Amino acid sequence: MNGIVWQRSSFCGGGGNNCVEIAELPDGIAIRDSVYPGRVLAIGRATLSAFIGHVRADEDNL
Repeated sequence: MNGIVWQRSSFCGGGGNNCVEIAELPDGIAIRDSVYPGRVLAIGRATLSAFIGHVRADEDNL
């Protein structure tokens, strides 16, 4: 996945390690852990939206 711009979460630790990073892809979103940048999860926007919706709906149980 060369040429994509990764963005770090605003909740990333001060040392910059162990951060969630996301990048926009032509057909979806890429997510990775900064500790293992070669391991990338690429998912469609609709799938990510559904996942976030389920997490928000169950916030009290997190």
